[in-house]
Formats: sequence, structure tokens, C-alpha cells
Amino acid sequence: MANTAQARKRARQAVKQNAHNSSQRSTLRTAIKAVRKAIESGDKAAATQVFSASISVIDRIADKKIIHKNKAARHKSRLASALKALA
Repeated sequence: MANTAQARKRARQAVKQNAHNSSQRSTLRTAIKAVRKAIESGDKAAATQVFSASISVIDRIADKKIIHKNKAARHKSRLASALKALA
């Protein structure tokens, strides 16, 4: 248990920040799954549209340092190659 007022406040802030970051990670996973589902459906036009929207989500979350920039690049690369293989 936190002993000082500063430590108690930091513990409160950590709980709020953890909830926010968890929400953002969930949004990221949902965006990635949406692209995977669109690729599996076989419709390249729809998959391309979902892919471009998901790239925005991935970049935004990486900019906030919720995930590392290299992890974001890896996800984008793998999704792009899966989309290219659809052709």
C-alpha cells in the first residue's frame, strides 16, 4: 500500500491510465481482426478500404506509445502482404 500522498495519487493515476491503454489496445486488436476478416472474405476492394482505416488506427496507437513503433510497422507489413497476396 502507498504510504505517501504522492504515491497514493500515482497509484490512482496508474489505474486510470491502465484502463485507457487497455481500451486502446483493444481498439488496435479489433482493427487488425477487421482487416483479417475482410481479406478472408475475398473482396479486395472492401479489404483495401478496411486496411487503410486500420493503418490510421495502428499509427495513432503507436504515436501514443501504447505499442512500440516497430510492432506497429510489423502489423502493417503483415497486413499489407496478406492483402497483396489476395490479388
